[in-house]
Amino acid sequence: MVSPASLFLLVLELDHCVRANYPSAGSAMTDFTRRPAPIYIRSPLARVLYYRMVHDQQHVDSVHGEWYKAKLQKFTEEVCDKFLPCHQDDGTKQFLDKCYEKADWIFTQMAHSFAKAILSWFMTQTSVNGLLGRGSMFVFSSQQFQDLLEVDASWKAQSLLDLGAGDGVVTQHMEKYFEEIYTTEISGPMRRRLTDRGYSVLDIAEWSNGTRQYDAISCLNLLDRCDQPMAILSDMRRSVRPEGRVIVAVVIPFSPYVESTSDKKPTELLHLKGATFEEQVTSFIKDVFEPARFTVTKFTKVPYLCEGDLHRSFYKLTDAVFVLKPS
Repeated sequence: MVSPASLFLLVLELDHCVRANYPSAGSAMTDFTRRPAPIYIRSPLARVLYYRMVHDQQHVDSVHGEWYKAKLQKFTEEVCDKFLPCHQDDGTKQFLDKCYEKADWIFTQMAHSFAKAILSWFMTQTSVNGLLGRGSMFVFSSQQFQDLLEVDASWKAQSLLDLGAGDGVVTQHMEKYFEEIYTTEISGPMRRRLTDRGYSVLDIAEWSNGTRQYDAISCLNLLDRCDQPMAILSDMRRSVRPEGRVIVAVVIPFSPYVESTSDKKPTELLHLKGATFEEQVTSFIKDVFEPARFTVTKFTKVPYLCEGDLHRSFYKLTDAVFVLKPS
């Protein structure tokens, strides 16, 4: 859990804290009955590592049941019947364990922090992550994907298109169910990572030009990051095979942020109702997917996880994942 470098820095700093509170520490006459002053960790790095360790200890042995719970009584019966309960499975635990491990690469994390500060002046956050090989995401495991599609482990279709695939880590959880993997990605460094994984990378205007259709299209945490989300839904409706499926993940609460626009706002807004997970899920179904001529077959609540840094081993948002079929 804790690297030797992290432990060494913390031991040195805590030793200083003890000596500051008990100036004669080590003497037989030291009065350990008096109440020490609150410990202040003077080193910024040691302080960051200490609070990250505290955060890790709160999570490392937890099954995080609260991440997956929805207030089903807030849904109509029709919507409630489509909810798939999930839990922290082996795939999710493996990703978290990797996050804890990578966060303890102290000198790598320091180098990444320095490089990020410089590169962010002229590159998007996505491209910085792609260049540095950091910030991989996790939405669902292979088993959870299988459960959402209501298929077994032997099921296999011809083609998957993963829109905004990033570095392809999330795509990996879906690839074994398809013969062909197509992806799109705006970021140049991320496109290179997708190519290195052996995925076909399509131009943004190519995937929806009508030359091919796909058995499944995944659009994971893209609708809040694109300029025209309804247009993308329309293109997906046209590009998926009639018997195919579209898998959409959105962060709840929905908060659009577009890296490519000057004001970071989309030109096409989704008019959602409500503020809670249950209210916004219902609004997505009624006010977004149904007007786009999709029917929701399943949906679930899962954590949207991201590899961390010096401050946190991982970061978490809440995702609603929907499986849609053309209607």
